[in-house]
Amino acid sequence: MEQVFAPWRIEWVERDETESIDGCPFCVLPARDPTRDRESRIVARSRHTFVLLNNYPYNPGHVMVIPNQHTGSWDGLTDTELLDHARTKTTTINAIQTAFDPDGINTGENIGGDAAGGSIDDHLHTHLVPRWRGDTNMMPVINDTKVIVEALDDTYDRLHDAFNSLQSSADESQRMTDNIDRSADGSISAPDEDADANRSNHAVTLQFDSPEVSSWLFITLLSSDC
Repeated sequence: MEQVFAPWRIEWVERDETESIDGCPFCVLPARDPTRDRESRIVARSRHTFVLLNNYPYNPGHVMVIPNQHTGSWDGLTDTELLDHARTKTTTINAIQTAFDPDGINTGENIGGDAAGGSIDDHLHTHLVPRWRGDTNMMPVINDTKVIVEALDDTYDRLHDAFNSLQSSADESQRMTDNIDRSADGSISAPDEDADANRSNHAVTLQFDSPEVSSWLFITLLSSDC
């Protein structure tokens, strides 16, 4: 008998089946208490978007970047939500590169349900899959089996740390700029170092420094000036 050693599957075996997700999982999971983000596999959040680990990853680090808004069409998102999603996707790519150093990344959506190969067609989600040269071998081709070499909890920790590192760098850069602007004598106050937030059960909060203004507002202002 052939065996594939997968000790992380014990989490699935011992799962609590009394709690089922009633409704769209991409709406239910982010609506839970933030202390359950690790349990829900939500690794990062921005104002309008969240990043969710895929429970059945193609490769370690396979995540989905998902808008909070429940819609199956890009037309259903505002300009602000689209911009936030794009920024979050960019930061997620940086986090994947920091955490896993892959040779490449596949990114895309399955729009159209079964016809496009997707399982959830009424809530947009963008897949990001780290790729390495040689990661497609005889196992999926001959045996219809994909071997995942890392447990989801380990993947969560690596990505959580990477997101934290990226956001902390951005926050520190902003703090230094603010301190320079505020300081009359040119001195810079010491950074506010927080203890171990990296291991928190909360998703990393992504904050983007540039203002979010929709093109609709610009059109409205131009129209009112005419």
